[in-house]
Amino acid sequence: MDFVRLHEVGPRDGLQNEKRVIPVAEKVALIDLLGRSGLRDIEIGSFVSPKWVPQMADTPDVLAQIMPVPGVRYAVLVPNMRGWDGFMTARVPGVTYEVAVFVAASEGFSQANLNCSVKDSVDRLVPVVTAARAAGIGLRGYISCVTDCPFDGPVKPAAVAQVAQMLRALAPMPLSLGDTIGAGRPATVAAMLDAVLDVAPAADLAGHFHDTGGHALANIAVALDKGLRAFDSAVGGLGGCPYAPGAPGNVATERVLAMLQAEGFTTGVDPAIIAQAAEMAKEMR
Repeated sequence: MDFVRLHEVGPRDGLQNEKRVIPVAEKVALIDLLGRSGLRDIEIGSFVSPKWVPQMADTPDVLAQIMPVPGVRYAVLVPNMRGWDGFMTARVPGVTYEVAVFVAASEGFSQANLNCSVKDSVDRLVPVVTAARAAGIGLRGYISCVTDCPFDGPVKPAAVAQVAQMLRALAPMPLSLGDTIGAGRPATVAAMLDAVLDVAPAADLAGHFHDTGGHALANIAVALDKGLRAFDSAVGGLGGCPYAPGAPGNVATERVLAMLQAEGFTTGVDPAIIAQAAEMAKEMR
């Protein structure tokens, strides 16, 4: 059976813009439950400025309190060297981590989110990428707005491919392709993937689809047809991007899991535990 790897992003991307300040104990309980589900990748926090994303200010405490599961890779978002230093101080020896870095495919989103051009945002990642490689810590690149931007409108597939090529020039990292505002459709997703597949293999790509427009599962189906075998999702459909107006709603892990099982794919993930985690996540809103 074809294996598909699910990257659970609920504890970070899902919770980051919840208005209620969620206690560390609740975040840890969710992460620990997810760790028992068979998932191999769980995004658990970010080392960003608490001024901009206050929900993630307690990420060091989360790292200190979770019960790491062997074979699970715990991802954290690290945008700059200040974040890198915070991560290195907080990380727990013996735990497998992955550092995620992010850029946008559109100039409008890059300026609104990072206060710089797309090219400059990639250049700013060089110290983090260099440090992570020197420390032997895995890297993953996130590209936002791969089909549509809340500021610029439709994004050209060639622009996404160019950013993917720029990131992969820094390091041969896998890339998560994000439909940040959930405006992607199968046709636009297919065109974008065709362009990106010219510069990166399907094995190094993941789809990150928001279900704001109700097309996430259809977009995943297109990506599967193009050879992708990794997808980001959030239990309970948690969250979205606080910098993209109208963008709540990562595709729910439980829905993706059910779709993949119905199509004959295997994930190694226990749907019963994911169902429990989804209920827990919904109560956290």
